[in-house]
Amino acid sequence: MIIKLNGETRQFATPLTAEELLERLALAKERVVVELNMEIVPKDELGLRLLKEGDQVELVQFVGGGAPAKALVIVESPAKCKTIQKYLGDGYEIAASMGHVIDLPRNRMGIRIDKHFEPEYIVVKERKKTLSELKAKAKSKKEIYLACDPDREGEAISWHLQSELGGAGRKCFRVEFNEITQSAVREAFKHPREIDMDLVGAQQARRVLDRLVGYSLSPLLWQKVGRGLSAGRVQSVALRLVVDREREIGAFTPEEYWSIEADLKKTKGDPRPFRAKLERIGTHKADLKKEAHTKTLADRLKALPFIVHEVKQQTRKRNPYPPFTTSKLQQAAYNVFRFPASKTMRIAQSLYEGITIGEEGSVGLITYMRTDSTRLSEGALKEIREFIQTSYGRDYLPAEPNRYKSKKSAQEAHEAIRPSSVLRRPEDVERFLSPDEFKLYSLIWRQTVACQMTPALIHQTTADIAAGDCIFRATGSRVDFAGCLVVQGRSDEEENPLPALAAREILDLVKLDTAQHFTKPPPRYTDASLVKALEEKGIGRPSTYAPTITTLTERDYARREGGSLVPSELGMLVTDLLVKHFAKVLDFEFTAKMELDLDRIEEGKTGWAKVVRSFYDKFSGEVDRAKKSMDTVKQTAEPTDEICDQMITGLDGRETVCGKPMVIKWGRRGRFMSCSGWPKCRHAKSIPTSVTCPQCGKGKLVERRARSGRGRKFYGCSMYSQEPRCTFITNKLPEPTP
Repeated sequence: MIIKLNGETRQFATPLTAEELLERLALAKERVVVELNMEIVPKDELGLRLLKEGDQVELVQFVGGGAPAKALVIVESPAKCKTIQKYLGDGYEIAASMGHVIDLPRNRMGIRIDKHFEPEYIVVKERKKTLSELKAKAKSKKEIYLACDPDREGEAISWHLQSELGGAGRKCFRVEFNEITQSAVREAFKHPREIDMDLVGAQQARRVLDRLVGYSLSPLLWQKVGRGLSAGRVQSVALRLVVDREREIGAFTPEEYWSIEADLKKTKGDPRPFRAKLERIGTHKADLKKEAHTKTLADRLKALPFIVHEVKQQTRKRNPYPPFTTSKLQQAAYNVFRFPASKTMRIAQSLYEGITIGEEGSVGLITYMRTDSTRLSEGALKEIREFIQTSYGRDYLPAEPNRYKSKKSAQEAHEAIRPSSVLRRPEDVERFLSPDEFKLYSLIWRQTVACQMTPALIHQTTADIAAGDCIFRATGSRVDFAGCLVVQGRSDEEENPLPALAAREILDLVKLDTAQHFTKPPPRYTDASLVKALEEKGIGRPSTYAPTITTLTERDYARREGGSLVPSELGMLVTDLLVKHFAKVLDFEFTAKMELDLDRIEEGKTGWAKVVRSFYDKFSGEVDRAKKSMDTVKQTAEPTDEICDQMITGLDGRETVCGKPMVIKWGRRGRFMSCSGWPKCRHAKSIPTSVTCPQCGKGKLVERRARSGRGRKFYGCSMYSQEPRCTFITNKLPEPTP
């Protein structure tokens, strides 16, 4: 009898039960989980299950010497517990650490610079109860499996948990999986390992560097600008990108230009008109700058015959896109659904950790969502290819799997973001998902399936049409073979065929249009384009993109306006101060090099303290110089023509109007108006905008802050505190009326 045992072919002379198999292999059934054809065999049924020819048997041994009932598994999120418990069975107790239980203190730097940058780790206040509960659970266990997320942060959390829970005869093992599925979880438990201290070192270096920068620059900004401001190693560089782009836009001078387009149609046959654009005048490219010249040329063209000069046809391939990395998923989700990066990651986290799918129970629908790799596992490739052949046919399946090149710094041990199984079509799970979860899962599913399909074949036609010495160009295309587009979807450009045209064919002019245009400045960054810019410049990593953008908006350094990120006056001021005094820290190439240094630590090529020392020796000198030379902006007061109308109480108890001039000052939320009589008169208010209140028509809209909900920004009428009182409020500032 031949069976597959842990993936290897084994032959036995006579049939035997699962229990007899364990006896042959000298394994105690209390210390082994037997999986027969993808199903766990209960201990009391091992002697009853007779193995058959071709059966697949997986044996999971408990490496620490303890029985299954003695094992504790720790994950980061409680959302994973239910899913993993289902896969491992009652022999394991699953508990959540709720993230970091050990971290640096919040109220001080917590780095012993004079002791080789030794971190002063403490138990996180909000996690003291969690840690006590974990210690209580660990007391009765001989084995602890640390199943935190498969990245640097997860490795560091596991290391801290080991230091708190290990010892006393207990053994700690690190297990990691990129997807929360039965096969992935069980496979991980077959290959437990020790903590990777190089990964921990890379996380520790990043944490220490961020702390040195943040806890040095933020107090400096409090002293010079206003309390509550912050600066960060990646955050401030990202803000610089947004500020630099805004200044590019402000400095841009639009230039006028004109275009001429013709609607043409065949004189016989196909009646559909098609559009052609003026490309050349004589031997030169059409470059129309003035209206008069354009109109004169258009009048001349209307009297000329339009004759097909040349028709070119070609078939081009439209290759599928690679599977998603974190940054590409964030970009696609923004471009398609307008999801901010933080929302995309929040939804992806829930899809990864587990969704209740009917009788299946809790299921992890996608792989780990923080990755810069485009690699797909061999098992996933096999399943995807079989699905394509079954669902779409051989023509849609390439001879070999499509493999995509990741960037140099990618963690190739990780996979791209993909469904845990493409057999779960979006429409099959839609009723179990929220609308936004369904949108994101569908996006990931389509990209994953399409990435392993054949290219689409697009037939492209280019027709040059002569009118006198002018050449117009029309382009059209049609899809000859859909390939990957059958899943990814077609764009309008790919299905816009021209009628059949032949050289020297005379065409009818339906109409001729002239249009004025102006060159446009570069667009403001959106979540998608900022993530793309950060990735292209090598700044940050998959785990940092979304929180970085969130920090910029929450700190009032930038605001969202029509989907774009617009720097505030405060953001521009802080950037200017930091660029002037900390040019190296805000340099794009330098920040990218720091990321590469962190990668080298992870690879074991250098020590974390050495990297930190190299940075700090120069940085500390810049901090000392900035303390002396940076302007104290908060002490400057810009005069205004406005007089303070606040009522103040004098020494005699009588109330009088203050009457002192109002001045403009800087604070943690930017510029504001304050009474020059401070501190005797503490009157302060927002600077009015130029927008007249649309409700009362008298006051101006001013920026205000809610007293709850992180001080949410809104706009209210300046007549709110005056008679007649106006209560108009809006979340979005209307355009000024002319």
